[in-house]
Amino acid sequence: MSDALKNARRVVVKVGSSLVTNEGRGVDAEAVGNWCRQLAALAAQGREVVMVSSGAIAEGMKRLGWPTRPKEVHELQAAAAVGQMGLAQIYESKLRENGMESAQVLLTHADLADRERYLNARSTLLTLLRLKVVPVINENDTVVNDEIKVGDNDTLGALVANLIEADALVILTDQKGLYTADPRKDANARFVHEAQAGAPELEHMAGGAGSSIGKGGMITKVLAAKRAARSGASTVIAWGREPDVLLRLATGEAIGTALIAATPKLAARKQWMADHLQLRGAVTVDDGAVAKLRDGGKSLLPVGMVEVQGDFHRGDVIAVRSMAGDEIARGLANYSSSEARLIARRPSSEFERLLGYSAEPEMIHRDNLVLT
Repeated sequence: MSDALKNARRVVVKVGSSLVTNEGRGVDAEAVGNWCRQLAALAAQGREVVMVSSGAIAEGMKRLGWPTRPKEVHELQAAAAVGQMGLAQIYESKLRENGMESAQVLLTHADLADRERYLNARSTLLTLLRLKVVPVINENDTVVNDEIKVGDNDTLGALVANLIEADALVILTDQKGLYTADPRKDANARFVHEAQAGAPELEHMAGGAGSSIGKGGMITKVLAAKRAARSGASTVIAWGREPDVLLRLATGEAIGTALIAATPKLAARKQWMADHLQLRGAVTVDDGAVAKLRDGGKSLLPVGMVEVQGDFHRGDVIAVRSMAGDEIARGLANYSSSEARLIARRPSSEFERLLGYSAEPEMIHRDNLVLT
């Protein structure tokens, strides 16, 4: 099954809150130590490894004596700030015990949505890997809000996999893997050993949220695998307490659910556009424009636009939607939203009269557009 991991040179491992904190009781030093030992062994094989670890808020709750997860944003941020100290400390000590240096990296979606910050984050992570340092990554929950948050560390793991062009993403969870239905409710549920990442039926199988400690569920893992596949990374979802799970996966042993990337890698700039979680705006296009984008590999011309949504500037990443409301593509806008409203449904020969100047004939050039 896991030839993708067996042959992977660069691997991102994500562990969930319930595993890291032993269902919210505080950072589980023994479990973290086991994963760090395995990471060091993988590094000794010549692989590059990155850890994306949840658990900061849960550890902060424990240290602050809070029995239930707070709802107020500032209290969540405070818990994250306290918990990050314990999380970083335990990873640093356990990796050092195994002869590895570590680095803490805190990211937000804003870091990945801005092209310059995206490239800076990529350069930093690749430099750490070249120095044989294990980056331990978490979302920067101390400053995050709805505008800049990734939302869950399954998604963050996929974004990091894309950012560094990893070969494989391993999501360690408190479940054995993916079933066709919830095995606690359906006696006919079957275990999914392998499937193609992004297959539509997987999202129906995955259902809703998971534990009370974490924010995700199997659905976020399935969607993360779909996202990671865009850069050619296959994903394995496996039980985090399986003995030597990472080492056995690296030998090709069939553990958990393998979601295989079947799509060719996107170019780096198109991958960056595809990984935007929040967009500043969108344009709705007619059926003819949809066909030209999907089937003809054409640029998006303003004449095919029927509506403009949001407030965006030239150079922002925007969505392209069909008349039915489905996102079909996204790309870099050549015109602001106010300009786009003036030139929608118009040929390029009228741009100078409408705008006072004549620029690009395309709303989004095909080199700056990615189908979704």
